[in-house]
Amino acid sequence: MQRYYTITQLTQEFDITTRTLRFYEAQGLVSPTRRGRQRLYTPGDRTRIKLILRGKRLGFSLNEIKEMIEMYGSAPGETGQLRLLLDRIAARRAELLEKQRDIELTLVELDDVEAGAKARMVELETGADQLSGAVANSEDK
Repeated sequence: MQRYYTITQLTQEFDITTRTLRFYEAQGLVSPTRRGRQRLYTPGDRTRIKLILRGKRLGFSLNEIKEMIEMYGSAPGETGQLRLLLDRIAARRAELLEKQRDIELTLVELDDVEAGAKARMVELETGADQLSGAVANSEDK
């Protein structure tokens, strides 16, 4: 295992910008050591970055992620961290299921509006065909 990672190594590994890493540092989520102007990240920092990105993908806010990460090193430790994580997962799942229901209802409404619009188009086209046929018949006379 590497002892330190550079900002370039981590940005390439996780496909993030240096600005993102600096932001996480400013938020107190990672604390690289410095050698001159160079930031050096520990394996622990790398793990935190991995957890931050996973938490972001799952839809957690940075404050929620920070709270879960910070709980690991202090009382109630990993048990408390896991309880908090499970609570956050349940809340996030409920939020996503509600959004899913909303999306499904919207899709049904879109189907109804689309069907109505298509039916009206057929009516209009049929009416236009009948009208043009009547005009053509009257011109033939």
